[in-house]
Amino acid sequence: MKASYRSVPLILALAISAAAALPGCNSLKGSSKPAAKSADTGSHPAEPEVTFKDLQGKDMALDSLKGKVVLVNFWATWCDPCRAEIPDLIEFQNKYSAKGFTVLGVAMDEEGKSVVEPFVQKEQFDVQGQKLTMDYPIVLGDDDIAAKFGGMLGYPTSWLISRDGKMMKHIIGGVSADQLEKEIQALL
Repeated sequence: MKASYRSVPLILALAISAAAALPGCNSLKGSSKPAAKSADTGSHPAEPEVTFKDLQGKDMALDSLKGKVVLVNFWATWCDPCRAEIPDLIEFQNKYSAKGFTVLGVAMDEEGKSVVEPFVQKEQFDVQGQKLTMDYPIVLGDDDIAAKFGGMLGYPTSWLISRDGKMMKHIIGGVSADQLEKEIQALL
């Protein structure tokens, strides 16, 4: 069936509406209210083989974190929903790191270290009445790394990985702190 000239605006409007419905920040550095979509990955695939660069320029392989429960959180400094969830991530890091949990923040800023490092060092977040900086490991990401995780529809996007390196949960959009905390506790 051939689309008529008159149906093109309708198809275009539907495509724009569908794109706008995606949670989190899109690649145009816009933002929307964080609305997480969480999915159990079913068969629980193994974490991808990926090596990041940390803010000091050193290599950090994801599999070096085996034995820990890891929340891999793809974010950007310009993303409002990403910034909104950082206090919860700091709280989880502080609360559960001694039990074998860590957040791994994967900064996806195109400008890389030049914007991420000052942000991480200076930006403070209100965590239960205290002003704290991001105290979990931050690494630099790019499109190739994102592709190893299946690509990104927007930011934030997170993966919860078990101690044995299985990808247990995929979260698109801001995290629901209560739900995520239950899932972290179950894996610890």
